Amino acid sequence: MASSSSSPADPSLETVAPHAAVTGERRLSVDLQEQLPKPYLARAFAAVDASHPQGTKGRDPRGMSVLQQHVAFFDRDGNGIIYPWETFQGLRAIGCGYPVSFMGSLLINLVLSYPTQPGWLPSPLLSIHVKNIHKGKHGSDSETYDTEGRFDPSKFDAIFSKYGRSHPNALTKGELTSMLKGNRNMYDFLGWVAAAGEWMLLYSVAKDKDGLLQREIVRGAFDGSLFERLQDSKKSS
Repeated sequence: MASSSSSPADPSLETVAPHAAVTGERRLSVDLQEQLPKPYLARAFAAVDASHPQGTKGRDPRGMSVLQQHVAFFDRDGNGIIYPWETFQGLRAIGCGYPVSFMGSLLINLVLSYPTQPGWLPSPLLSIHVKNIHKGKHGSDSETYDTEGRFDPSKFDAIFSKYGRSHPNALTKGELTSMLKGNRNMYDFLGWVAAAGEWMLLYSVAKDKDGLLQREIVRGAFDGSLFERLQDSKKSS
């Protein structure tokens, strides 16, 4: 998405403040509403962008929010609860090695288990409840998921308009690192680590041959469709 460098006729629509250099460095797409209907409206079921105004073609959300769809891939038996061994199996299915899958499954379930429990008691098996996954949303992220687990198209677009310097629809590893730093909330150490872990894991399994993380890959990660494609690709190889 290109970002306009010309000043709007209405100063209240300006997105760059001369005395705040960061607003010029991290630009927004000022014409997004011309490419996608109601880009300010967070979608419950679909991860949409200008190229996919209805989301992933043929995808059945099964009544789940986009965030729930993202984690449902790891619910290997489809019962709405994700145990550490299921997270391990899911990570292996998308191409992670044994050490990463083992540590990842332990850390992911350790962090997300208690916030998603239906009651006050913790789960001794570190289970994650898919229906409550919005309660496990951490800070220092892109805010593409809102606090209820919907998908915000304008926040998704900003990932690339702000940080995609070399390519408008992809991120280099350096640009990805810049995004992680730019999204940090003050003293949110857990959020910093969680965001870095998620994005670097995505980069490791889904970057292209040129070392780029493509926009469509990232969109597919948000609704979980990427995980299914990676799993199918690994099975056929």
